[in-house]
Amino acid sequence: MIWRKEAAKLKVLQLEGLQCILTEMKVRWLECTTHPKKESAAHVFVISEHQRQQLESVSYSSRYALGLFYEAGTKIDVPWAGQYITSNPCIRFISIDNKKRNIASSEIGPSLVIHTTVPFGVTHLEHSVEDVQQLIFQQLETILPGLPQPVATQCQKWRYSQVTHAAANYPGQMTLHCKPFLVCGGDGFTHSNFDGCIASALCVLEALKNHI
Repeated sequence: MIWRKEAAKLKVLQLEGLQCILTEMKVRWLECTTHPKKESAAHVFVISEHQRQQLESVSYSSRYALGLFYEAGTKIDVPWAGQYITSNPCIRFISIDNKKRNIASSEIGPSLVIHTTVPFGVTHLEHSVEDVQQLIFQQLETILPGLPQPVATQCQKWRYSQVTHAAANYPGQMTLHCKPFLVCGGDGFTHSNFDGCIASALCVLEALKNHI
């Protein structure tokens, strides 16, 4: 059995008789058991203490994202599809999503996506989503006054947004276990953008080729 503080979503994998439980977010630890249904099962720790420390050293920025959805025919009268905001303590980026994706439809209304700044996200990380949404609305009104009323909203806490410090000494990937082969990758082993994800994927592929 795995017990983990501040657990994110978990995935259970069956790997040649081992049941492994992995977090989708920041890895605190990973543990396997050869007999998951037996209370007296002996546990095998897949990662070393050094690997665990390296994974725990990865840090992320935190943000909120707010989606606003409007009725068909609603006009958002701005000349841009997306804009970075540098002068607001709350909002960093606004996107008119249908315009950004070059999707025009008389049957589907426009939508706005708002990303907050990292300092705002960190400060309000444990606040209620409802309170945070109201604060974002207040700041949005100062940037885009007179916006029509949305028919639906979705405010999402983005606890693990972008990597600020990647795992040291493991460029691109970390091989957790050889038998069975278990490797992890992602921008937490490189840097936080699409190029970082691609670089990690290539490192994972190389590790897999070497193992095979």
